[in-house]
Formats: sequence, structure tokens, C-alpha cells
Amino acid sequence: MNYIRKILNSRSKDDGIFFLQLEKIMGFKPKNKELYIKAFTHRSMNIKDKNGTAVNYERLEFVGDAMLGAVVGSYLYSEVPEGDEGYLTRMRSKIVSREHLNEIGKELNLINFVETKIPKNNFGVNVHGNLFEALVGAIFLDRGYKYCEKFIYKRVIDAHVDIETLEGKVISYKSLLIEWCQKEKKTFDYDVYEDTGNDDIKHFGVKLSIDNKVVAKARATSKKKAEEKASKRAFFVFQNKISKSF
Repeated sequence: MNYIRKILNSRSKDDGIFFLQLEKIMGFKPKNKELYIKAFTHRSMNIKDKNGTAVNYERLEFVGDAMLGAVVGSYLYSEVPEGDEGYLTRMRSKIVSREHLNEIGKELNLINFVETKIPKNNFGVNVHGNLFEALVGAIFLDRGYKYCEKFIYKRVIDAHVDIETLEGKVISYKSLLIEWCQKEKKTFDYDVYEDTGNDDIKHFGVKLSIDNKVVAKARATSKKKAEEKASKRAFFVFQNKISKSF
């Protein structure tokens, strides 16, 4: 049996309703429906095509990520002619950040479309942004650059982007702090260690040192979260100096 037919047969919703709702989100009719079915098929379905290649949205995520970067980059280049490469890169990162894409995917209720064998309430928050990227990728491969660009403007740029607001938004305190330290030729060190204590869930502690002096400490359920929390605390210690530097 054709693998697309397998997916269609596995869906709990009528296929016509699926595409009707998708059309409302996109603003146009899809041509290659196979791409959109793939864009909302989770790897847990364990479906493969006739060549043995896995059929799920992960490869479309890659395409969508590239298209978002290209369209947003072009928009910023035209919108902020005085912005240098560093500024444009930072602004693009804010617009296409995982946090921002998760918000958009959640706003569009894309998780309602996904076909999966995993209970949807068990998914992490990043699934929303992953599905949005996969949808963007499907649109590009189905209808080309212009349709993809129009969709990104409608759902990302026109709906959510305000240059002045974004300029003051910090996506990663760790990245900002490291960039400041490198610019000001300061040494920095994240000393991460296990700090479970009496908790049932594993925790990590971190001591952030700048110029060999501990400036912030934090604790969280992952190394990444602990480092980000410590970086945020350090940012507020040096906020005035960092603001002047940039």
C-alpha cells in the first residue's frame, strides 16, 4: 500500500477537513498534498517510503528553517539599511528564535494537525515551532519562494515583528554576556556541577566567574538552564556597562 495512503487511513480526522483548515492558515490551496501530510507526521508513526526513507516532518523543518532565515534576513536588510552585520544577525536570531516560533506554532494550533502515536500532552514545547518550520518548508517545496515569502510575512513579520521592541529583547543572556566579555577582553568561566541535594529530580549548579571573580550562581534541572539563569543574574549586575558597550 502507498505510504501516503497509510497516513491518510491512520488519520482520525477526515482528510478534507485537514486540508480545509490548513488552507485557512496558509491563505491558498496546496498543490502537492503529500508534502503537507509529511509536514504533520511525527517520527513515532514509523512510516517509510518505498526506498526505506523515514516519512516525517524533520527534513521539512530543515528547509523551513533555511527559508525563515532567508526571508527575515532580506526583510531586515531592506528595513534597517544602517544596521551592520552583527546587528542584523542578532535581530534575525530574535525573530526566528525557538521561543518565538513556538509561540507562533501554538497560536496557529498546529499540534492539532499532527499524526503521532505519542500522546500530544507528552510533547515538549518545541514541537510547536518544529511544526511551523515544517509547514514553511512544505509551502516552499510546493509553491515556491514567492508563496513562502508571503506566508512568512503574514504569519511572522507583519503579525509579530516590531523593530524597536525587538531591539530591547534579550533572547539569550548567555550569548549576550559572552559577546560582551569577548568585546571587552574579559575572561569568563561557567563552573557547572551536579547539585541534586534533596530533590528527586537531578539538578545542576553553576558558578559564573568573570575575570576570575564569581559574579553569579544559579541552579536548574539542566546545565543549559542553569547557565542561562546565572547569565541573566550576571547581566543585571553589569547591565549599565553592557548597554554602553553595545
